[in-house]
Amino acid sequence: MNFFNRAFLNIKGKVGRTILLTLVLSAILLFVLAGIIIQNAATTAVNNAKKSSGATVTLSANRDNAFKKLRQQKSKTPTLSLASVNIKTAEKIGKSKYVKNYNIASSTTANAKSFDAIETSSNSQMSSPMGGKSGATSSSQGDLSISGVSSTNQVSSFTSNTSKITSGRGIKASDKGTNNVVLEKDLAKQNSISVGDIVTIKSTSKKVYKLKVVGIYKTSSTTSQSGGMMGQSDPANTIYSSYTLANSIKGTSTTAESVAYTINNPAKASSFIKDAKKSINSSKLSLSKDDSTYQSLLTPLNNVKSFARKIVFLVSIAGTIILTLIVILMIRERRYEIGVLLSLGEKRWKVIAQFFVEMAMIMVVSIAIAGFGGKFVGDAVGKQLVNQETSTTSVTANNSGGNSQGQTNNGGQPGENNQQTPGKANNRGSASQSASSTQQLKNLSTSISIISLIQLAAFGLIIILLAIMIGSIGILRLQPKKILIS
Repeated sequence: MNFFNRAFLNIKGKVGRTILLTLVLSAILLFVLAGIIIQNAATTAVNNAKKSSGATVTLSANRDNAFKKLRQQKSKTPTLSLASVNIKTAEKIGKSKYVKNYNIASSTTANAKSFDAIETSSNSQMSSPMGGKSGATSSSQGDLSISGVSSTNQVSSFTSNTSKITSGRGIKASDKGTNNVVLEKDLAKQNSISVGDIVTIKSTSKKVYKLKVVGIYKTSSTTSQSGGMMGQSDPANTIYSSYTLANSIKGTSTTAESVAYTINNPAKASSFIKDAKKSINSSKLSLSKDDSTYQSLLTPLNNVKSFARKIVFLVSIAGTIILTLIVILMIRERRYEIGVLLSLGEKRWKVIAQFFVEMAMIMVVSIAIAGFGGKFVGDAVGKQLVNQETSTTSVTANNSGGNSQGQTNNGGQPGENNQQTPGKANNRGSASQSASSTQQLKNLSTSISIISLIQLAAFGLIIILLAIMIGSIGILRLQPKKILIS
């Protein structure tokens, strides 16, 4: 009779022992499966985070080197010279396999001609009131800020919902080479401008441009897109257009101030930067990475994943110890059976194989039981982990936001309200990232898949193999005669 038949008959004949082993092994595998499905859920969430959060790499002037050269100038009136980004070079880099899309940015100023720019009281104190049309100003800087982009959908203020399109549409890649613009709601309302209207502006070099309003947006920002003087200091005076129009008003066509590349996989941002550096002059241009949103999502998810992995290994170790003790007792109980088999010439490895087959048969039933209960245990444990990690993430984000705001306020000069705005922005950014992290954690979906069950079976086989090997050492090293005599 081979050891498979003996294993089956032994399980069938010892019902009480079989039920006991089934319950013990089911409990062990239940918690192992819970850890596995939480770990797999966290891995899936990390992959989704890579797709949803993204990372941005900005190509712009190397300010460090520019200021270094400024300090080296011996002139009484040193000037800061910032390099521009060549658009052809930017487009070449944009063809990288790591790039999802990119946004070319170019800004300038202009004066309103057929309408009035919005003035603030602080501007009135700094400059004389501009009666009638705003274009009447003789300032070297215009009262409007022209923000040229490839697409407003890729502008940070729109992606963070600081600005929203309320009527019409935003700027698209198809607006390249056109005079289509998007106006702020307050500016449009004050001048009775609607989508489809034609407005005129005058560049600082006195050239007149006719612009077609294709959209109106609303901004919640309290600061201008540029640090200019006069009316443009009000955020409502920011007009979005294609970067080609901004360049035309500025008097250039081949350069831009910066290019923001959205990376399709945040983990590959460093690889993209390494490749992109081959196409630029690093002494004039620099590449800066912003993957804070991805990192804010990655940290809590990795914490949950790491804790789930610890659950799997700790339960596996504890299960192996418990099962080993049970196997030792089981083998001691079957000393006579083992002695008879060995005395009849049965090989030792077949005796061990019989014990292994018995446990493997029990494991099949235990996996089925664990499969039914694993989802509930996984959800319960996962919910507890998520709640704990969510609380930790929220506290960390609030502390970061508070510190950021406090540092900014302390750094400002007395009476300068605008110094507080960056701190608030950082606080909002921390809150936004915290909200994204919390939402991603809450969306952690645990489910039992074929892969999870295969992983569970693998852990189960390892546990029972170790338990049987350790438990068999004491009895199988004895001779059959000594076993039967004792």
